Amino acid sequence: MIEVNNIHKSFGENHVLKGISTVFDKGKTNLIIGQSGSGKTVFIKCLLGLFTPDEGTISYDGRIYSELTPAERRDLRQEMGMVFQGSALFDSMTVEGNVMFPLEMFTNQSRSEMLDRVNFVLQRVNLSDANNRYPAEISGGMKKRVAIARAIVMNPKYLFCDEPNSGLDPKTAIVIDNLIQEITQEYDITTVINSHDMNSVMEIGEKIVFLKDGHKEWEGSNKEIFKTENAAVTNFVYSSELFKKVRQMYIEERN
Repeated sequence: MIEVNNIHKSFGENHVLKGISTVFDKGKTNLIIGQSGSGKTVFIKCLLGLFTPDEGTISYDGRIYSELTPAERRDLRQEMGMVFQGSALFDSMTVEGNVMFPLEMFTNQSRSEMLDRVNFVLQRVNLSDANNRYPAEISGGMKKRVAIARAIVMNPKYLFCDEPNSGLDPKTAIVIDNLIQEITQEYDITTVINSHDMNSVMEIGEKIVFLKDGHKEWEGSNKEIFKTENAAVTNFVYSSELFKKVRQMYIEERN
């Protein structure tokens, strides 16, 4: 569980985050959504410990980040997995090498122990035959699955995903969404996803935090988002013709 209590963050005179409070539960897919400039990226970087809030606190299963020693912060960061928007794989390394990298950096495991763990997570993301292939030799969807494997190889308590469906076709995006949700539930991880993909919101949005101009404008589930009368949320969600039709169908059924 991650608890956020009244955090503020400014850069000079630009007040980006303005008193955000929320809770991200473990075992659930928690999504942060909002228009460009709403504060999503700064928010997730605060959750990752890359930015320090000017005010307020962030706690991880009761551990308040600002009160931790440098050593305790390093230990906490090793409990975090990150899936970057562009996958961020090392082109010069094989799939196996990319996934093994965190183990080589942060553990004292033997080569055979690391390889067993790498093979386990690659099998979990359905890439059991890709060990010796390079990023240039695999598809965009496969790269995302490699990135997910690397993110979970250290058995993290917290998983962060920045636009995991960016650049993917709709069918592959659904596969990635389902994989992230399955892993979250299977390993009881606290997963936070920064997304603009409304299909992801509707498919796996067990908890949704909607930001607008640095404020938490709304929060709820993908079921509740259809029911909200919040104008900012409905304007964002139903900006496409498809979701306008879905909204209208919901209203008609309710009446």
